Amino acid sequence: MKNTVKLLALAAAMTVASAASAQQEQGTWLGTLGVNKITPKVESGDVSAPALPGTKTDVESDTKPRFTIGYMLRDNISVELDLGLPYKHDLLGAGAIQGTGKLATAEVLPPTAFIQYRFLPANATFRPYVGLGVTYAMFQKERGSGQLTAVLNTGGPGSTFKLDDKWAASFQIGATYKINEKWFLDASVIKTKLKTTAHYSTGQVQDVRLDPLAVNFSVGYAFKGF
Repeated sequence: MKNTVKLLALAAAMTVASAASAQQEQGTWLGTLGVNKITPKVESGDVSAPALPGTKTDVESDTKPRFTIGYMLRDNISVELDLGLPYKHDLLGAGAIQGTGKLATAEVLPPTAFIQYRFLPANATFRPYVGLGVTYAMFQKERGSGQLTAVLNTGGPGSTFKLDDKWAASFQIGATYKINEKWFLDASVIKTKLKTTAHYSTGQVQDVRLDPLAVNFSVGYAFKGF
């Protein structure tokens, strides 16, 4: 009888220890802070006439801080909101105007909401996950250079432009690594299917598929309630 009691007590202690180590169980909040590099994979349309045929645009990458807040709806299902500072991208001449240098700069703020599925048990040290999300890309502070004016409006007043804000689908693959009961590391890759249109002050337009790829690395903290 005493041995049975001891075994039951040991089993209970192991259960409690297991529950205590379930860092990502249902009801847990997950906060992360890290860095994110966004690299557009550009497919540029031509600037409409009377621009030189084949006048295209390329977009350079940018890296900024990224922070997220997530919540475990179930042991394997979570939601996450990705936030951060605006990314500033240089727009370069491409196609028929390849080599003309920087045409403009533009900032984009792309908050994204994900629903995620996390593999393995809630107390696993290494936990991969996948996510499906929606992004709202908000473009701001679009500024043209003298090169843009030379391409679109030679001899005329400075050219300006505006990019359309757009909704887009995002796809995520990532993993977490538990450091201890509260802290963890997080890394993910996010692909967003994003297309926008540039409207120039000269009356010309240009469709550009950006389809950015984001690679990020963060430190995270898990907690119950606020």
